[in-house]
Amino acid sequence: MLGLALRRNPKRAHLLVSNVLGKHVPQHPSVIWRSGYDLGARVRALLGERDAARAVVLGYAETATGLGHSVADGLALAPYLHSTRRPVDGVERAGGFEESHSHATSHLLLPEDPRLLAGDGALVLVDDEFSTGNTVLNTIRALHARFPRRRYVIVALVDMRTPGDRDRLDAFARELGARVDLVALASGTVRLPDDVLEKGQALVAEHEAAAAAAPGAPVPAPRGERAPVTRVDLGWPAGVPDGGRHGFTPAHRQRLDAALPGMAERVAAALPPGARRVLVLGFEELMYAPLALGTALEERLGGTDTDVRYSTTTRSPVLAVDDPGYAIRTRLVFPAHDDPADGPGPRFAYNVAGGGFDAVVAVVDSTADTPALHAPDGLAAQLAAHTGHVLLAVVPSYVPACATPDAPACATPDVPACAAPDVPAHATPDAPAYVTPDIPANTFAETPPHASQDQEASLLPDPLRGPAFSSYAPDDVGWLLQDLSDVTLEAPTEEREEAIQSGGAHYAESLPVEYQPSPQYQELFRSALDTSAARIAQAVGTVTETVVAERSPRPVLVSLARAGTPVGVLMRRWAKERLGLDLPHYAVSIVRGRGIDANALRWLAAHHDPADVVFVDGWTGKGAITRELAAAIEEFEAAGGAAGFDPGMAVLADPGSCVRTYGTREDFLIPSACLNSTVSGLISRTVLRADLVGPDDFHGAKFYRDLADTDVSGVFVDAVAARFDEVADAVAAQVKEVLAADRAPTWEGWAAVERISEEYGIHDVNLVKPGVGETTRVLLRRVPWKVLARAGAGADLDHVRLLAEQRGVPVEEVAELPYTCMGLIHPRYTRGATGADGRAVTSA
Repeated sequence: MLGLALRRNPKRAHLLVSNVLGKHVPQHPSVIWRSGYDLGARVRALLGERDAARAVVLGYAETATGLGHSVADGLALAPYLHSTRRPVDGVERAGGFEESHSHATSHLLLPEDPRLLAGDGALVLVDDEFSTGNTVLNTIRALHARFPRRRYVIVALVDMRTPGDRDRLDAFARELGARVDLVALASGTVRLPDDVLEKGQALVAEHEAAAAAAPGAPVPAPRGERAPVTRVDLGWPAGVPDGGRHGFTPAHRQRLDAALPGMAERVAAALPPGARRVLVLGFEELMYAPLALGTALEERLGGTDTDVRYSTTTRSPVLAVDDPGYAIRTRLVFPAHDDPADGPGPRFAYNVAGGGFDAVVAVVDSTADTPALHAPDGLAAQLAAHTGHVLLAVVPSYVPACATPDAPACATPDVPACAAPDVPAHATPDAPAYVTPDIPANTFAETPPHASQDQEASLLPDPLRGPAFSSYAPDDVGWLLQDLSDVTLEAPTEEREEAIQSGGAHYAESLPVEYQPSPQYQELFRSALDTSAARIAQAVGTVTETVVAERSPRPVLVSLARAGTPVGVLMRRWAKERLGLDLPHYAVSIVRGRGIDANALRWLAAHHDPADVVFVDGWTGKGAITRELAAAIEEFEAAGGAAGFDPGMAVLADPGSCVRTYGTREDFLIPSACLNSTVSGLISRTVLRADLVGPDDFHGAKFYRDLADTDVSGVFVDAVAARFDEVADAVAAQVKEVLAADRAPTWEGWAAVERISEEYGIHDVNLVKPGVGETTRVLLRRVPWKVLARAGAGADLDHVRLLAEQRGVPVEEVAELPYTCMGLIHPRYTRGATGADGRAVTSA
């Protein structure tokens, strides 16, 4: 785990040199990453899933930036931030602290979103080793005064404190009234003589004098002719930060993980033939990006003879002695090449020279890609003298949008922007801590939180997020629901239908058994997605840009679970990719005959301006939910709830002409209607039942984790988003037409439903489900009687015909039908309305 070295430091003579940190000693990157990851997994188990999702991980610059990030990987659910010694113009400090023994003592905290540290979840502090605990005390003291919380978790590779130091930390925790846990891979003690500082300084001076008399020692002689330096274009994913200096989220991690194999492939292709020993060399605080790249390269070259190692350059001056029992055998010295704020100075790379590396992959951020890097005495030249080939990979330095010249400075978080002490701001999608932060944090901070409008909202829980709840990424959607996954709610379709139609139960009190599509049906879904992806993308772009132009410049998307949720995810992605906006997105429950979840509205009013909220659904049928929403908002305000919510929905398709804001009014196949939970983040329909949902609870839903193998939620969203660029021009033209058109709802769909209800002797509009989407849901969840199809309808109804065939439901072509199809639920349902095999009969 550890070696020992001497440092040139007037405050501390010794340096504990970790063999699994990736700073001074080249090590297999997988070993380094796994050390941090395993610690993070232990923290997640310690906190539990819910509290882990509320936590923030904070790593220390410079040595623990990569370790802290790896711990955050193991924790998986929480955002990551590391302290920095590099100030960034335009980004205000959210805090800072001193590390008394360090070579460079001042730490800055520069999160893009100032609310990142303002929550009440656990703060997980990560350093490579704890010797006295002073740094941790300084950190907690500084942050607790500004952002008090109830729990801290300290994480280290090794805990080397004395019993007295441990007692001091325990007393400090009691004084704060906070719980402090410690997680470490190993513990031990260091015993030092009283005069160690004087002896250490003298020994350093002696060796450095000898080194000055013999220039180059203790660096092995160069190989001769300098190796070539070749640039490698990594293809770093746009918008993904280079590290945690300004915050790094679970969503960023997903995007980076997806890009790493391709980046590793580019590096592998650029390695010289026959390279058997390769070093990936990071740069000071830039530890995680090269570590992740090194781990991916190690995996890419697995099965070959190539040995991949990883380490980083550093500011810290350490004595190098070429002795087998000493941790720092060689050092390279070169000038700083990132124009540091504290002025020029030497920088170091240890145990690289003499390491026998056939190639070194030097990874720096673009801020450090300066003439000094390429100078005759710079890092590139030093490496070229001691290896066969140097590959230079430059990661773009992430600069928060609010730090750009034309943008206002990031807000100073003198007052935490969270709505209530027990609602962590980073757990709300309006905080860019959970989203790709290409937009200033104050984009959403301009409007003050509205907690004062309804203090009860402070008692409501945080939104549920993936991967703990749903298969969507955490920043895709926050579910204002309670998790009922452990409750048995499913009932056979026939039993549910009988209870619903007899008045014995409401449809929201139980769940249908999830339909498991056959391979034939799954293939039909994929075929339909291929065919309609561009059409859907155009509708997504049109409705999103209409919302931004007409409803709010910073809309808060609130999808009606669950059919609206995939549309909300897509609208959010369009806004991000095409408009440069990071929009908050939530999902709430609305139940026909019961209204919208009033507690969800209270939560929204406490965290956002209600005027910015835009309710999103997939499509309109006859407009029942449209009317339900309007009535529910009116009732909410009449009962004293916050005013200002606009009940006008935004939908992808409005074939019933029920809303003003839509992507299209055509009735066509939206593949997300073809399936149930497996295209909606594995979330069930919402549940409202008195014994499960109390007056202060959100409505409920289940997360079907067991269906993960058949989940296509991400497939659907990615397939549509891939067509965004292709339809951009068409969207621009269509938005102009939409904004200029008379879009007043005509409710022609409702009139058609009433007519069909009477013509077919149903006499209940709730049993007539118009449109492709609603017909699909009838076939999947209810007891269907008939399907009415417009004469000549083509491929949009292939999946409807297949489902109807499987359930024995007749498809009747109708010449005059305002929709592509309609699904009719059996009008007089009893158990006798189906045969022994459960197939529907053709008449009542």
